[in-house]
Amino acid sequence: MNDTTGTAAPAAEAVFVARQPIFDPKMNVWGYELLFRATGEARSAQVTDADMATAKVIADGFLLASQGLRPGQRTLINFPRTLLLENFAFALPADIAVVEILEDVQPDEAVLAAVGELKAAGYTLAMDDFTGEAVLEPFLPLVDIIKVDVLAVLGPDGLEGAPRLREVVRRLEHHGCRLLAEKVEDNAVFALCRELGFTLFQGYFFARPEIIPGRKIAASELAKLQLLQELGSPDFDVKRLAEIIQRDPSLTYRLFRYINSVGMGVRQKVESVTRAIALLGQRQLAQWLRVVIMSDLAPGNKGREVTFLSVHRGRFLELMAESCPANYSPETHFLLGLFSLLDAMLGVPMGQVLENLPLDETMKAALAGKSNDYRFCIDLALAYERNDWPQVDSMLAIPGVPPEEADVLYTQALEWTQGILGSAEQGQAC
Repeated sequence: MNDTTGTAAPAAEAVFVARQPIFDPKMNVWGYELLFRATGEARSAQVTDADMATAKVIADGFLLASQGLRPGQRTLINFPRTLLLENFAFALPADIAVVEILEDVQPDEAVLAAVGELKAAGYTLAMDDFTGEAVLEPFLPLVDIIKVDVLAVLGPDGLEGAPRLREVVRRLEHHGCRLLAEKVEDNAVFALCRELGFTLFQGYFFARPEIIPGRKIAASELAKLQLLQELGSPDFDVKRLAEIIQRDPSLTYRLFRYINSVGMGVRQKVESVTRAIALLGQRQLAQWLRVVIMSDLAPGNKGREVTFLSVHRGRFLELMAESCPANYSPETHFLLGLFSLLDAMLGVPMGQVLENLPLDETMKAALAGKSNDYRFCIDLALAYERNDWPQVDSMLAIPGVPPEEADVLYTQALEWTQGILGSAEQGQAC
């Protein structure tokens, strides 16, 4: 296992943590749900110990995953019964953390008393995976947010199941809680939930392409896409790289922010593009520039999350390629993850995007959804993002990568993405 940054945080060795964005009706990011599973021996027991998983997040994962939160954004953390009764939630800041009561927690007298204490202390409370169960109704007067599993309520009928969802909403109206639609998988369901009065939305609809009829890729976007592909070449001209950066004040400013950041370990302030390139090296600088270009391709809050997801995928697949027993190209796998959401970024079909990129045909096929080794890698990243742990473990058995090792790489990729995107976004308006 290799770490090209040379700095693996201790938290990455202790806990796996991922995050899913939660949007408001205007597609602003309201917050994130933190998702986790413990690594190591706990996996052999199928990671059924929800208490241990949540306790590790409180101890380690919260600080890691909350890096980069914008003012006012919140984090939701799942709490099983035992940790509610033992007051573990009081270890988290009430102005940021939202205590999410798991759907299998029964509202008995002791649990209701513990939840009441959190409410009195100013914590925001959420009820997880509600689909209308009468047994969970004692929680409803206490909670501030009710998460409705819209995928389960709609069922296999999809949008035809809208009357069932409408009825669940009607039954909840008198409680005065915010309704959060979870497992929103496409823009049509997002529109339905917004119409029914939901004010928070969670799911992968934001990463699905919302095709704009007649839209063409602009010349400026095409130039950036082609530069992204060119940056993956091992013989890319470093002088040309310097010229590209120097012609763009925003790029220059962001490069200086990046090279002079604390994590880079530079002793004297760098104010020369040439010196920055010399210090970073071609590969690291090209990687940083790719991330900057991606963040510029997808402006706005939704675009920021799509960019984060694609960069995180790219870094994770790069680290996996370095760790796999087979001889895989880390650069190619970084590019694979980076390009996997271009259709969602640009609002055009992936086929149209691929027409303009001189990529390897096997990679093009994978990005278009066809089954091959590259598509396998994208699907592995998707399984992680969706917390499909049985699928993750089954897929990891094929290249022979231990799941606990892959979990650490995924968390290291999260740390790296948070750091590099922070520098990429600084100075965008310059």
